[in-house]
Amino acid sequence: MFSNQHNDTSLSEVHGSVDTTIKKTGWRRIFSFLGPAYLVSVGYMDPGNWATDLAGGSKFGYSLIWVLLMSNLMALLLQGLSARLGIVRGRDLAQANRETYPKAVNFVLYLLAEIAIAACDLAEVLGMAIGIQLLTGLPLIWGVSITVLDTFLLLYLQRLGIRKMEAFIMTLVAIIGISFLVEIILAKPDMGELATGFIPSMMNDDALYIAIGIIGATVMPHNLYLHSALVQTRKIDRTDAGIRQAIKFNRIDTTIALNLAFFVNAAILVVAASVFFNTPNAGVAEIKEAHRLLPEFLGNVAPVLFAVALIAAGQSSTVTGTLAGQIIMEGYLSLRINPILRRLITRLVAIVPALIVIIIYGEENVDALLILSQVILSLQLGFAIIPLIHFVSDKKTMGKFAIKPVVKIAAWLIATVLVYLNLKMLVNEMGEVFINGALWQQILLGSGAFICLALLAYIIITPLLTKTKKTVSIKIHPETNTISNLVIPSFNNIAIALDFSENDEKLLAYALGQGKEESRFILIHIVESASAKLFGHESDDYESRKDKERMDAYVSQLADRGYHVSGFLGFKNRAKEIARIAKEARADMLVMGAHGHTGIEDFIYGETVNTVRHELKIPVLIVNL
Repeated sequence: MFSNQHNDTSLSEVHGSVDTTIKKTGWRRIFSFLGPAYLVSVGYMDPGNWATDLAGGSKFGYSLIWVLLMSNLMALLLQGLSARLGIVRGRDLAQANRETYPKAVNFVLYLLAEIAIAACDLAEVLGMAIGIQLLTGLPLIWGVSITVLDTFLLLYLQRLGIRKMEAFIMTLVAIIGISFLVEIILAKPDMGELATGFIPSMMNDDALYIAIGIIGATVMPHNLYLHSALVQTRKIDRTDAGIRQAIKFNRIDTTIALNLAFFVNAAILVVAASVFFNTPNAGVAEIKEAHRLLPEFLGNVAPVLFAVALIAAGQSSTVTGTLAGQIIMEGYLSLRINPILRRLITRLVAIVPALIVIIIYGEENVDALLILSQVILSLQLGFAIIPLIHFVSDKKTMGKFAIKPVVKIAAWLIATVLVYLNLKMLVNEMGEVFINGALWQQILLGSGAFICLALLAYIIITPLLTKTKKTVSIKIHPETNTISNLVIPSFNNIAIALDFSENDEKLLAYALGQGKEESRFILIHIVESASAKLFGHESDDYESRKDKERMDAYVSQLADRGYHVSGFLGFKNRAKEIARIAKEARADMLVMGAHGHTGIEDFIYGETVNTVRHELKIPVLIVNL
């Protein structure tokens, strides 16, 4: 029996929500595991891939297909390691880092991961905006602004549960795949030349830049965080056999999903190579330009499929990117915030640079920004891959499920290749800055490069030196202590927020149950008529008078039953008035009702409970109405 008990969970709202322990046979058994890798795979076919694949195909023909294949093989191994970490240890990659490295190092790793998320989201914003423009003709700057609205789509999908979200993503993936299947049939590529593209070849600096962009667009650091958390949405049998079965079925899931992603990426590159390479349009590297020229070669249906697939790719990627952001923030910082706020922050971080580029440099530079975002992603890879390899190699935490020596060698080889390619590109780019750049640019770039190299060396060496010593740098929960010396509170002044509806009796009953014979009860109601909002205590409209009469009636009835009661009316802002009256009455407890509003209803009706809780420092009893 192998298990690792802990209190903190990844994606807690859907953790273990799909029960695979229910007895099923055949394909039904496998299907209960399938899903997580499809959410991961959309990151391998997002709009950032389109820009690098189009540039690679149009400029270099089929010669970079081997880079795509190599990237896909890397992704298969690395995503398998990520899934293994989540299944065996019940930890996502961010949580495992938090337990291994000091706070300062974790914070820098968190910042780098957030930069990767922002770069990925930038590609999704631009891709969706371009797709909307291609279909509707809407200016790009408006398309970028519209992408904020997908925040509400994510909120809706999260309410439906992980299986519905997976089904939505799979539908979008199917749309992308079918669209490019048709595109390839129309393009009629030269199969002989295509086959030669799978043979590795030497690359010049331009090809290397595109190749690293392809790798960055294919093997994404945030997907390693995401996969290690998504596999934990499956409740599995925690026996050795159960864990082994979960690893096996997730390997099948990953292989199918990532090969579909490889097909899409290869299709984009093949279409670009077939249509644009060795023609006057060989320099086409922009999504919009490719869309404009497609009708000349493939007919009018091709550009429509191209735009639809682009929007589907952007929308599916934005959902999984937000989940990855949630995992990273919760894992590294133990900080959980409203998903809408998290999404808005991530989206704004991506939208601002996109808008700046469009406004200052024009729409023609958008594709260069897309490729740059993928290169930034590639530069983050080492900081995610190296800790992952350390964790799944550690027999102390992984037990018999630690990876075998041959897998470890392959993983370290991949990490070495990626880090080397990134360093080579970084040296090439830095050379130009150090020759032609200003002094402040040289200092800034040199300092950044030194910090990154030092951090890379640290995360490589530290786990090797501290294998015998387990460190936990950030604790979500304190150590378990024996319960003793409990002090039972006594509430003398209990405030009750009433809404003057059929719910009042339930609220009063709960409140009276908290008090004692000598307790005083403070009834509070907020008048919310238009007159009350404008004139406050000076309001004398019909609603204000009726509310005063009802309050007096409640006070009188409770007083007749022997309770010590006083009543107060508040005006204008509901939450602030409840908090103000409770403070002035020296209440040591507040009882209020919750109507169960969620999502858009919170925006319509307001979130009184949360606002009041943050205003007060006394216990607040929430009664579900």
